[in-house]
Amino acid sequence: MTKIDVLLGLQWGDEGKGKIVDVLTPNYDVVARFQGGPNAGHTLEFNGMKHVLHIIPSGIFHKDKINLIGNGVLIEPRIFRQEIEELAAKGVDATQNLFVSKKAHLILPSHRMMDAANEQAKGNMKIGSTLKGIGPAYTDKIARSGIRVGDTLSTDFRERYELLKEQHVRQAQTLGFDIAAFRIDGMSLEEYEKVWMESLETLKRFRMVNSEYFINQCLKEDKKVLAEGAQAMMLDIDFGTYPFVTSSNTITAGVCTGLGVAPSAIGRVMGITKAYCTRVGAGPFPTELFDETGHRLCELGHEYGATTGRPRRCGWIDIPALRYACMINGVTELYVTKPDVMNDFETVSMCTAYDVNGELTGEIPFEYNTLPIEPVLTNYKGWQQSLQGISEYAALPEALKDYLAAIEKQTGVRIAAVSISPDRKDVLFK
Repeated sequence: MTKIDVLLGLQWGDEGKGKIVDVLTPNYDVVARFQGGPNAGHTLEFNGMKHVLHIIPSGIFHKDKINLIGNGVLIEPRIFRQEIEELAAKGVDATQNLFVSKKAHLILPSHRMMDAANEQAKGNMKIGSTLKGIGPAYTDKIARSGIRVGDTLSTDFRERYELLKEQHVRQAQTLGFDIAAFRIDGMSLEEYEKVWMESLETLKRFRMVNSEYFINQCLKEDKKVLAEGAQAMMLDIDFGTYPFVTSSNTITAGVCTGLGVAPSAIGRVMGITKAYCTRVGAGPFPTELFDETGHRLCELGHEYGATTGRPRRCGWIDIPALRYACMINGVTELYVTKPDVMNDFETVSMCTAYDVNGELTGEIPFEYNTLPIEPVLTNYKGWQQSLQGISEYAALPEALKDYLAAIEKQTGVRIAAVSISPDRKDVLFK
C-alpha cells in the first residue's frame, strides 16, 4: 500500500501552497483537501491567467486527476457554486473528477452571522476572522449539532436546518447583534438563505462518498495521493498562536482526522515557506517590519489576501517559528517561494533567535502573544538581480543560494525546490 504525501504551509498562510500543489499534481493520482474551508485562498497562475480556489483542491485543473474534499473540510454551498461556475467559465467541468465527503460539514448562512456577531462582541480583542463562518461551523461540529453534506439527502434536513438556525439567532440576540442590519454580500440573512438553498442543488450534482473508505481504497490500489492543507502551521488550533488561529488542525496530524487515514500511512511531508514572512489579521508577528522595507515587501510581493483582500503584514523570515513548524509536522523537504520579491534588496535578513527579556531562545514560548520578543537578526548580502529566465536551481545567483543554504542549515531540512515567479513553470527543483 502506498503512502499519502502531505503538503502544507509552515508560516501564517499565503505561502503559495496552491501553486506548488498544481506543479506537483502530475506526479499524483489523487489530490485531497483535509481541513479548512472558504477562509482559504489558493492562487494558481498559468497561461497568463490567475485562478483562486477556496474549497476545491488545487489539482482540479488536471482533468485526469481525482480531487477529493475530505471530511475535515467545511463547505459553504454558495461559495462552492461560485467556484464551480468560475471553473466552468474556464472550460473546467469539475463534476468529472471532484468527489465530496458525506461527512464534510456545511457552513450555514447563520454561521456567517454568528461569525460577525462574535467578532463584534470581542471588540478590541477581535482575531481578524475572514467572516466566512468557519469558527461557528467548527464549534457546532465539536458540539455535535452540525449539519453534514450527507444530511442534505435526509428527509428531515430542513427541520434540522431550521433548529440550528434558530439556535444561532438566539445566540446572536444574546450578544446584542443587530440581525436585521446584517448583510452577506449585500443580502439580508433571509435573502442569502434563499441563494444558499439553491446552491445546495449544485453541491448535490457531485459524487458524495464515504471518503475514509474512498481514500484508503485509493492507497490500497497504489494510487499516489497528495493531501493538501489550508491556512498554515502557525494558525493551527493547538500549536499556532492561540487564540489568533483558525479553528482546525492545519498540521500533518490533521490529515489523519481530516481524511481518515492511519498515521502509518503518512509518507513525505512537504512544507512551504516564503523567503520572508507575512500574516493577515491580528496576532503576534516578531519579525514584522513597520518601515519602508515592510512596505516594499507588501507592494513588490502583491501581499493582499486572496480571500479577504486585506493587505498582509510583512517581515523577515522567522527561523524559530519555521524550525518549530518543521518539528511539529515532521517536514521532510522544504519548498521556498517568492525570493524574487527581494531581488532589489541590498541586504536581506533572517531571524535566527528571539531575545525575550534579555535572554536568547530558539523556542516558541507559551506566552508568545504577550512577551516582549525582539528578533535576533542575521544579515545576508542581497542578490540584486532579476531571476527572470533562470530555469535551473544551479543557475540562481550565489547570494541567493547562500541565503537558501542558511535556511537549510538553520532548520535541518533540505530544500527541494524554489519558486521564482507566480507562474507554474518557474519552480526550480534542486
